[in-house]
Amino acid sequence: MLGIGMRARSRVRSAEDYLVAGRRLSLPLASATLFATWFGAGTMLTASDQIRAEGLGAAALEPIGPGLCLVLAGAFFAGRLWRMKLLTLSDFYRRRFGPRAEVLASVIMVPGYFGWIAAQFVALAGILELFWGIPLRHGLWLVAAVGTWYTLLGGMWSVTLTDAAQAALIVVGLAVLAATMLAKLAAAGGLDALVGSVPAEHLKLVPAGDPAALVGWLSVLAVGALGNIPGQDLAQRIFSARSDRVASLACVVSGVLYVALGLVPAFVGLAADALGVQTSRSTVPALAAALMTPALGIVFVLAIIAAVMSTIESAILAPSSVLAHNLLAKLEPRASTIALTKVAILGVAACSLGVAYSGSSAYELLESAYAVGMVGLFVPLVCGLHGRRGDERAALAAMAAGIGIWMAHLALGWDTFAGPWLDVPVPQELAATGIAWAAYEGLAVGAAYRRRWVIAPRLRGS
Repeated sequence: MLGIGMRARSRVRSAEDYLVAGRRLSLPLASATLFATWFGAGTMLTASDQIRAEGLGAAALEPIGPGLCLVLAGAFFAGRLWRMKLLTLSDFYRRRFGPRAEVLASVIMVPGYFGWIAAQFVALAGILELFWGIPLRHGLWLVAAVGTWYTLLGGMWSVTLTDAAQAALIVVGLAVLAATMLAKLAAAGGLDALVGSVPAEHLKLVPAGDPAALVGWLSVLAVGALGNIPGQDLAQRIFSARSDRVASLACVVSGVLYVALGLVPAFVGLAADALGVQTSRSTVPALAAALMTPALGIVFVLAIIAAVMSTIESAILAPSSVLAHNLLAKLEPRASTIALTKVAILGVAACSLGVAYSGSSAYELLESAYAVGMVGLFVPLVCGLHGRRGDERAALAAMAAGIGIWMAHLALGWDTFAGPWLDVPVPQELAATGIAWAAYEGLAVGAAYRRRWVIAPRLRGS
């Protein structure tokens, strides 16, 4: 993979090559890089552990939410964004709302990736500990160093070409896992053994009979499906496609593939007890170690490493592109974008490594990372892309209101809106997004009223 990344360096001749692969990706390459970027530790490792502990309902965050996100992006966002010929998603906020909106969007967006990257570091370091006995504290910096090296090599071209190879490894590894698991499950008594070993409530995808549980499940689904749409990693692949049609189709194709293949690790989480897998974490690699032959085990471990590494390099490059192009370039306008991006890559990797050492679980890191985009950036993106109403003040108010309310609840440890003050089971992510929308529309309607009924009559009178 490092050889492929180094070979890609010959394609980089400009900042556009480094950030968006020269806008030359075909449908297969665009689909492969989208799929491999998102199909990482969350889908391969974290989701199966969470489904084993909580049941099938945990699949709302992974893989259903991100898969639905890709389909929605292809249907409603990709074509319009591609036609704007942007380099980063923050460029959209500048062009539509103004420079202050660009800066605030960047400030919100960049730290939002630290948790996602940290989740990949934690998951892959866990693999090193499980199979090679490398202590987690050492595995974290080792994974971070290799992932950063990958990303520095050739920018988006390097990421795309290695993603394509890694996507092939992921598909092969999941095919091996599915065949092995089904064969072992048939020998253990088939579906009857699985149903008998799993609590009945763990087999329900959507909670039934409990309105509060249903609202909570829908909130998690919304975080996964909507929180990823205003993300630079998704936008970067949309901008890299060779046409608006390729950008839209690539999102839909990768979304369908994401959910279909993501069901394999999800099923592992349900079947682990029936197959006698005894482990407190990392269900998928533990099952591979227990049930596969050494040769098949090697293939599958390579697939896991490929999946996580592809996500790491893409996740590091995305916020680094925003940090360099939309923030650092304003401080050092004479510096080249490529040089600034490489400096930003080192900074993003270091910050993410610090978050990884914080001790949070991978699932918590993923959920927080997805929520940032939903509460802070989703409303102005949708309103600005699909409507004419709203100015810079409306966008700034929506961003500040959404991210402010979400961070306040996070600091106080409240999962529902207003916590103990308001006895209503409304998840705080949904409430923050709703308040952000109200702030945007309130200022947008007010500005339209002033232009029509206050400013226009004065101009006509003068």
